Amino acid sequence: MKKILYIIFIICILCLGVKCCIRADIPEKDSATSISPDIKNITYPEMNKNVVLNGIDYIQSQAPIGNFGGEVIISTIGEGPKTFNPCNTKDATSSSMAGMMYDGLLTTHPKTGQVIPLLAKSYEVKGNDYIIHLRKGINWTDGKPITADDVMYTYEEVVFKGLGNPSTMDAMMIEGKLPTLEKIDDYTVKFTTSKPFAPFLRQLSYPIVPKHYFKPYSDKGNSVFNAFLNPDTKPQTIVSNGAFKLKEYVPAQRVIFERNPNYYKINLENKKLPYLDKIVYLIVGDTNNEILKFEAKEIDAISLKGNNVARYKEKEKISDYTIYNLGADTGTLFVTINLNNRKSKDGKYYVNPIKQKWFQNKNFRKAVDLAIDRKGMIQNIAFGVAEPLFTSESLNSIYLNKNIKGHPQDKEKAMELLKEEGFEYKFGKLYDKQGNLVEFDLYTNAGNLEREALGVMLKQDLEELGMKVNFKPIEFNSLVNKLTNSYDWDMAIMGLTGSPLEPHDGKNVWTSKGTLHMFNMHDNNSESDSIYPWEVELDKIFEQGALKLTFDERKPLYDKYQEIIYDENPIIYLYSPTRITAIRKKIKNIFPTPLSGLLYNLDEIYVD
Repeated sequence: MKKILYIIFIICILCLGVKCCIRADIPEKDSATSISPDIKNITYPEMNKNVVLNGIDYIQSQAPIGNFGGEVIISTIGEGPKTFNPCNTKDATSSSMAGMMYDGLLTTHPKTGQVIPLLAKSYEVKGNDYIIHLRKGINWTDGKPITADDVMYTYEEVVFKGLGNPSTMDAMMIEGKLPTLEKIDDYTVKFTTSKPFAPFLRQLSYPIVPKHYFKPYSDKGNSVFNAFLNPDTKPQTIVSNGAFKLKEYVPAQRVIFERNPNYYKINLENKKLPYLDKIVYLIVGDTNNEILKFEAKEIDAISLKGNNVARYKEKEKISDYTIYNLGADTGTLFVTINLNNRKSKDGKYYVNPIKQKWFQNKNFRKAVDLAIDRKGMIQNIAFGVAEPLFTSESLNSIYLNKNIKGHPQDKEKAMELLKEEGFEYKFGKLYDKQGNLVEFDLYTNAGNLEREALGVMLKQDLEELGMKVNFKPIEFNSLVNKLTNSYDWDMAIMGLTGSPLEPHDGKNVWTSKGTLHMFNMHDNNSESDSIYPWEVELDKIFEQGALKLTFDERKPLYDKYQEIIYDENPIIYLYSPTRITAIRKKIKNIFPTPLSGLLYNLDEIYVD
């Protein structure tokens, strides 16, 4: 899911304290910083070091020393977080906010893509064994020590049981088997996979949670666990381990995080980080409000889109902000089509049988793809600050299939395909061979002005083929529920985050029983598990791809999966925005990267 960037990808950890390394054989590409003239001259800090002080295993930041105190105010689109439970997040806002409070064993180096320790002090890889050495002397916010028992609980009783969001459980499956986990001592655990498993280390970024705080809720089952740490939870009761902890949440207005004074990261003077006293998220309804608040200096950073890019760039030299170009977005923007053809146990189809025939018709889907005016979308909505996207990997993915060239808009070809399938164009309207008017609903999440504008343009493009499109922006949670639970939808414009380093992170989208396999969701209540032959092939590709250990072995498999998606069109990709960000000059220790963005290092950032 990316475009211009091609990073040196080393899965071996070269950082201090690692006893054994594993390298994924991926060819060297251009430097991650070379894709943007705005960031190529930035001097990045050296890799963090492990430092032991008074028996405590700290991470020592190598970033320049800053000032303690102050706050950074940023924004979030929509209605705010749906949960503060890091194990149950299903949207980007909830995930990022839970990520403020909970760390995983390992993380990804923001510039190189290396897997590096976080809660872990070091790790060893010996065949199929992954031995994790935890930091000693670090605590939860309630003062209790973080130990191997917390790691064992997180994986054995939450992840491996599929509580909350089961995506990590799905991603860790190898031919239907989960890894085993063994406690070696209070600060050492060992994961063992049934076979060599290339993506495994990246799965260990999952947030570790406190057993003593979470277990009473997980013991009561998934429904109770899902409700745990809902937005009504009193902030002072939450036990966490991240650089910041929740201080205040006012629905539809703001979320405030405060400094965790006992975080396990220190600066070059051995003083505890983070520098900032507070991080404030203002909840803004849409991108227009976000722009107004940035111009009123009510927020400190913003992602710029469309015609705002040129305007802000022109004013940059006389402004109090700096603009960074981070290259192609690491996520994807698309329209997905409901191909579900299952019946419930009472014999009812999940999708209207008339619409089923349209949506399951490959040429119908191809006609929709050919009708889309991506060039017009880029010009009129992204104001040229984007590139067309035709692949399920983003434009800067190291696994991007560059042989997929895409196509221009071609409505004549689209009509030819529809006529081949018996559709008729009469008096400006399209009918199927049974005489049914082709009419369906198109959804997106309300408040996201870019997606709403895309919906308007897509509706126009399809109506020129004679289709009647009812465009319905709805609240985000309602949309997610439709796509993943109710199956009561036709088409939807959505976006997904992604990794430019690891296609296996998309397993929950592409495999037939994945929790985000939106276009044909598996349902245990249906009378049959009906999937298409090409879905079976995708299942095999993702199973095999995870078991191959070198880039050269994996690349052909992931090329093939992109070809299948391009050919079958269950998801049709639109364009990839270029990430342009602006941030106040008073905010220091900003080291943006195409891989991790602008504000990934909030524990090192300070206000001058």
